[in-house]
Amino acid sequence: MLGEHHDIEHEFPEFHAQLEALSSKDEQFKALVDQHDDLDNRIRRLEEAQLPISDEEIEKMKFRRAALKDQVYNVLRAV
Repeated sequence: MLGEHHDIEHEFPEFHAQLEALSSKDEQFKALVDQHDDLDNRIRRLEEAQLPISDEEIEKMKFRRAALKDQVYNVLRAV
């Protein structure tokens, strides 16, 4: 859906406490979450503003966002 939030907090509300704890003490994890959320914001802005970008480029961005989300999820599940 256009304009829908896919940031980590919205994707994993059940891990709210773990997200806060890990982000505050693990810089690498925080950077991973920030990368995901920054990319999500860029994708949302492009979609909402209907800025010129190829379908291939937006799909690459979405696949990268999904890969980052999977990495974050794997870390959260391991805690």
